[in-house]
Amino acid sequence: MPCIFRVEAPEAPAAGSLENKILDAKNMWFWHDRNQAISLSGIRYLEQALLKRLRTSEEWLRLLCMELLRENVAYRLEEGISRTIRIVDGTIVREPGKTGSQWRILYSIRLPSLVCDFFEVTATIGEGSGESLNRLPVGPHELILADAGYCSIAGIEYVWQHGADVLVRVNPQSFVAYSAYGRRISLFPRLRTLSKVGQFGEWRVVVHGQGSAFAGRLCAVRKSDCAIRRAHRRLQRKASKKQMITRPGTLEFAKYVIVFTTRSSGSTADVLRSYRMRWQIELVFKRLKSLAQLGHVPKHDDRSSRAWPYGKLLVALLAQKLIRIGRDISPSGPPSARGTI
Repeated sequence: MPCIFRVEAPEAPAAGSLENKILDAKNMWFWHDRNQAISLSGIRYLEQALLKRLRTSEEWLRLLCMELLRENVAYRLEEGISRTIRIVDGTIVREPGKTGSQWRILYSIRLPSLVCDFFEVTATIGEGSGESLNRLPVGPHELILADAGYCSIAGIEYVWQHGADVLVRVNPQSFVAYSAYGRRISLFPRLRTLSKVGQFGEWRVVVHGQGSAFAGRLCAVRKSDCAIRRAHRRLQRKASKKQMITRPGTLEFAKYVIVFTTRSSGSTADVLRSYRMRWQIELVFKRLKSLAQLGHVPKHDDRSSRAWPYGKLLVALLAQKLIRIGRDISPSGPPSARGTI
């Protein structure tokens, strides 16, 4: 019920007097502020109700996302488009504040459709939370593209054992390869033979996993002078920020793009050209964070923080479905309405 305040005055001000005008103004602002406070309290109540729903909706949103993924994959299979090329990468979403938690989204898209076929939301610390190809479901005859963060022997072996191929950028600090005679390969002498800008190099190597050894190809190209300067500046800024010293070997490796692949077909230029397609997933992340606001999650608790990315991913998957449906609508109408001309 509205609250009524009664003010008694010894004499009522005359109509149209200055005192009456001031009193009317005070009453008007009183009711305006009170109605605004009531509306704001209603908004706060609505936010709390939505937050409670969000906390209990994690599994429901996840199931909706997985159903849309299955629908997209089934559609692409019926369409007959090749599923051999997939790009895998991860991105971090953060809760606001210095002490906010971080969540990692492992995301996989297929070319040329750029449709998401797998994702997983995990914490950034703890067991099973790192960037690894072992977390990705892999099918035979697929080609998995990934950056240097996924250049681990265990992950490459996992993909190879499932009958798929991998094309990954080499992390020189952790990648170990051998010759066909079992001798460990040093990258520096081979890379220094690439003295001209754009010059390619390729070397057949053998990688030793936990239970198997498999062959592959190391492919490299020398960057342009401008690209080398940009890479060195990035390394120097990173070292300055973390108060570290950049090693000379790191600066030398920055002069080249080095990739490893288990695929035997294609020339060196074809392999490096294929790796350039990995940039498409970076553009997907930019769209998700700018249009769907995926980059930040509300800071409340783990349940609501996990449900938030699922809701954003659901919006992205629905957008993909709408684009697919809109693209497939015939301008001539439904099949029953179309006839011969």
